[in-house]
This record gives sequence, C-alpha cells and structure tokens, in this order.
Amino acid sequence: MLANFPKLKAIVAATAAAAVLFLPRDGEAQQISAEVLLQDLAQSEVSEAAAIDRELQALWDRSGSPAMDLLLRRGRNAMERGDLQEAAEHLTALTDHAPLFARGWYERARVYFALELYGPSVADLERALALNPQDYNAIYALGALFEQFRRPERAYAAYLRAKAIHPHHEEVSSALKRLRSSIEGREL
Repeated sequence: MLANFPKLKAIVAATAAAAVLFLPRDGEAQQISAEVLLQDLAQSEVSEAAAIDRELQALWDRSGSPAMDLLLRRGRNAMERGDLQEAAEHLTALTDHAPLFARGWYERARVYFALELYGPSVADLERALALNPQDYNAIYALGALFEQFRRPERAYAAYLRAKAIHPHHEEVSSALKRLRSSIEGREL
C-alpha cells in the first residue's frame, strides 16, 4: 500500500529514524526511572515504601537479555531449593556473560555468604555497589558481613547509608536498633 504513496513511505522512514535517534536507550530510561523511584522512596511514607521497593527490585532484576534473566532465575531457584553450588554456577555464568549487571553480582554474593565464603562475598558486593551504588539491599548485606567480621562500627555505618536511601527498610532498622547500644558514644 505504501508503494502507491512514495512520499508517505519517505515520511514514515524519516519518522522512524528520528524516533530511534531521539528516544532514550533502555539503560538511560531505566536509570531515569531508578532515580525517580529512589527519590520517591527516600521521601515516602511507610505505607508507600513497599510498593516503591517492589518497583525498584523489578527494575534492577532486568538485565536486558532474556538469557541473562533466565540465569538469574535459575540461580535464585537453586538457592531457594538449598542447592547453593548450583546457584553459584548459574550466577557465575551470569556474571561472566553480563559483567555490568549489578544484580548478578549481588545475588552471587548472597550465595557466597550462605556458603560462608566471606571474601568472595565481599568482592561481589563491592562489584555490585560499584555498578549500582544505590542498591540498599547490597549495602545492608555489606553491613551484615561487617557484623560477621565483628566490625560493628563499619556495619552501623553501612546500615546508616542503606537507611538514608530506604528509610523504611525493616531489616536495616532492626540492625541499627540492635547495634545502637554498642555504638553509642563511639566515634564512627
């Protein structure tokens, strides 16, 4: 049908080309969305925080590749079944093939923590946070590792950082409450 209208064909082609050039790429659109959601989370009421958290987690769970998303699901499923070795294998494949996907590093850090491989867990959390410094769950996990290492001051500082991003994170609030008495009076 467009063959009968040669000018219309050129207009459609030009419009499509302009759309490709001026629309944000997926990563940019996700980053903008994450920034807005993080601002909303920081200013949210308790009743709104859980919904915003779910949106952020869903956003951060998308790698942009169906194959990488499958590896993430398989790693999580193996972890839920208690097969930590299989989980580590899937998540290692994920981090090998998608090294810029922060969630892969975070999830593998969780597996390493469960396996009591604390050094690799810290390394993966550092990588996850280098890629996504606002991931309050990764910051919380780093705080938990500091507690494991009997470094309550550093754990407390990590929890404070996570709380600044997500003021209604229940685990962070509990950890701060638990450590507050041992930290009060000390310089952080």
